[in-house]
Amino acid sequence: MLGQFELQIPDSMEEVLELLAGGDAPAILAGGTNLLVDMRAGSCRPERVLSLARLPRLRWIEERDHRIAIGAGTTVSDLLHDPRIAAHGAALVEAARLFAGQMVRNTATVAGNIAYGSPAADLVPPLMALDAEITLMSKSDTRTVPLAEFYTGYRQTVCRPDELVAGISWPKPGPGSAGLFYKLARRKGDAITVTGVAVALSVANGRMTDLRIALGAVAPTVMRARKAEAILEGKAPSDARFDRAGAAAAAECSPIDDIRASADYRRHTVHALVRRLAGEAASRAA
Repeated sequence: MLGQFELQIPDSMEEVLELLAGGDAPAILAGGTNLLVDMRAGSCRPERVLSLARLPRLRWIEERDHRIAIGAGTTVSDLLHDPRIAAHGAALVEAARLFAGQMVRNTATVAGNIAYGSPAADLVPPLMALDAEITLMSKSDTRTVPLAEFYTGYRQTVCRPDELVAGISWPKPGPGSAGLFYKLARRKGDAITVTGVAVALSVANGRMTDLRIALGAVAPTVMRARKAEAILEGKAPSDARFDRAGAAAAAECSPIDDIRASADYRRHTVHALVRRLAGEAASRAA
């Protein structure tokens, strides 16, 4: 049972922002693949639900000069079928391919996966490694926030109650760049991530630059492994450096023990995956 709630289905973005400005923050319903599960489980009991079902203009993918931009209503399946995402976000395509099952991919939105704030969100590590930015819109203004600064704690973000995640964008990776994502889970099918690692880098003149390493499911939020990045930035690729970066990433994260894996196992897999993915990305970029 979902319980009783007021359902609002506005017809325009202006009406959405007006309703959000009302004071009491509603639950936002886009794909509903997280919200409805929580409501059925009783862990979320909103008095008001604001549906975006009548706003198809939020579903788009565009190439803008040196950036790729997507609307908040873009689904995970949309990512898999657009050549611009394949060309400028290969790691994101890999994350989308591993995302739940086909029916969920057809419904789940990119913005919903980001805004929910789960540390195990599959799309967030590759987007963070792509240096993505989030566009937040309210009745009074529009602002842009780096995805790496969007989360403030477990399922907590900088998004105000009157704001809506309206879009996501990232710079096109330049020549000599590569990005990879790996999701470790207890089975290949629909499963929650045990450890997620995304790595993006460039190689120029034999040295690695633009290092970004994002870790999922090993901290209260998806996080950048800044110390690991610093070990590799500006350096020549080498197995020893990749191993040091993996060890640094494992030391930076703060995983928990749960039904899927122990904290020690997660640290071990972070070390191994960062070492492996950084080495593979450097080889591809070179």
